[in-house]
Amino acid sequence: MSKFKGKLVAVLAGGFSEEREISLRSGKNVQEALTTLGYSADLVDPVNSLDFSDYDVAFNVLHGLFGEDGTVQGLLEEQKIPYTGSGVASSLLCMNKVSSKFLFEKSGIPTAPFSVQIVGLSALPNGMSYPVVLKPMSEGSSVGVRIVDTDEELLEQSQALVQKYTTYLIEDYIEGVEVTVGIIQTPDTIALPVLELRPENRFYDYEAKYTPGMTTFVIPAEISDSETKKVQNLAVKTFDISGCSGLGRVDFIIHPEKGPFALEVNTVPGMTNTSDLPAQAAHQGMSFEALVESILDQASLKNRV
Repeated sequence: MSKFKGKLVAVLAGGFSEEREISLRSGKNVQEALTTLGYSADLVDPVNSLDFSDYDVAFNVLHGLFGEDGTVQGLLEEQKIPYTGSGVASSLLCMNKVSSKFLFEKSGIPTAPFSVQIVGLSALPNGMSYPVVLKPMSEGSSVGVRIVDTDEELLEQSQALVQKYTTYLIEDYIEGVEVTVGIIQTPDTIALPVLELRPENRFYDYEAKYTPGMTTFVIPAEISDSETKKVQNLAVKTFDISGCSGLGRVDFIIHPEKGPFALEVNTVPGMTNTSDLPAQAAHQGMSFEALVESILDQASLKNRV
């Protein structure tokens, strides 16, 4: 029996980020699963209150800023409430794409060459060629991510990112197969089957992620056995060196000649009907309810701030 059976669960969803609506969809699914399993679970939106002291444990599905960057994790630590997913430091690290990429490079995990910018650009930095990818430093669900092909597009999109975010990332565009690897701890760290993403759009952007029919899931991914093993091992390594716990998802592009390149670690994966992690768990033979209960079972206090 789960250690949280009979306890009151706060399903944290909604929040303050641009992923609010997706988070609410995730939260509704998780709450329904917990209710089906016999738990007492409330959908709790931090917009209404930051006092979670009425609850015994928190199931965090707050995507993006506040929910994935260590903020809510710190609040839960202060209130001595166990919670799902990664702790303060690892959440902050993974949410910051620049810090993550520096860590990848230091740890020998392949990632696309990049630079950090604070001004709009009318031409590419030395050594780069089109196309390139522009990204906010700390957003999830591909919010604000753009692929640009010309100086004109570069200037327009980079100025827009500076205006909204101040700092942004520019990196080489890697042509290849988009895949993602879900990670769950049971408490052993397990890499789920590799999921190949075939979006209708140019890449797996916000629209492709959350609009039914916009992305075809191929599971297991149509890659070689050696590539499958390599990307799963890299996913576990990336998860571990980032200090993550509970669950996560690591995204990759597999170049046909150079192999996999890590894009980022998602510490609060979506739990919607179109989300990656539930699809991977289902292929592993795990129902959505079983996945939710497994995640809840690993809830704990991490930092004792």
